Amino acid sequence: MGVNVLAFATSPRRHGNSETLLDALLGAMAKEENVTVEKYALDEIDIQPCRGCNACEELNRCIIDDDDLGWVLEKIIAADIVVMASPVFCMGMCAQAKALVDRMQVLRSRKYVLHLPVIPAERQGKRLGAFLSTAGQDWDYVFDGLIPSVKCFFHVMEIKNRDISYLMVNNVDKMGALAAHPTATADAVALGKQMIEEIKTRLAGEERDMQEDKKTEPKKDGPA
Repeated sequence: MGVNVLAFATSPRRHGNSETLLDALLGAMAKEENVTVEKYALDEIDIQPCRGCNACEELNRCIIDDDDLGWVLEKIIAADIVVMASPVFCMGMCAQAKALVDRMQVLRSRKYVLHLPVIPAERQGKRLGAFLSTAGQDWDYVFDGLIPSVKCFFHVMEIKNRDISYLMVNNVDKMGALAAHPTATADAVALGKQMIEEIKTRLAGEERDMQEDKKTEPKKDGPA
């Protein structure tokens, strides 16, 4: 069974430290067998800010229909692993990342207001998420402010706390600073491999369950 990985590079500064960290993780994932990786940079697609209109609570879709959210949501729901990478701007995630998080309001409405499934029941607990971040400051609390938004992003797509991995590297400010960090790249590679191993174990269990269900299905009567 193949693994589908969907990743978002959110920084407005392309190929900076957060995206470099993301590329190391995705490169490790892509080397594994039967893994497909898709990465989208938010500066190359159109995700408008949420209007806070709550129309999705009645429509089960976002009222903004002239940007890229529609196909992005389809890919998010279909993915086995969803990854977001963002730098820290003013003690939070960058505006481009927050815009995508805010537009997940449509999934929040689907789940909590309309009480409709976001993903099929059989896929519950069989998806993983990861959040990668870099910051120029060396404070140990520099990432604290963005964690609630990260959890919201994953929770509404049915990826729970226990299934979210974090890799956050501080004291890397200038372009290319990540390359000089003693462990960041190796940590990203290790996390990528670990996540693929975990998701393959979960998906293999799902496939075994489906095969067992087929074995126990009652046989149809033949012709009289």
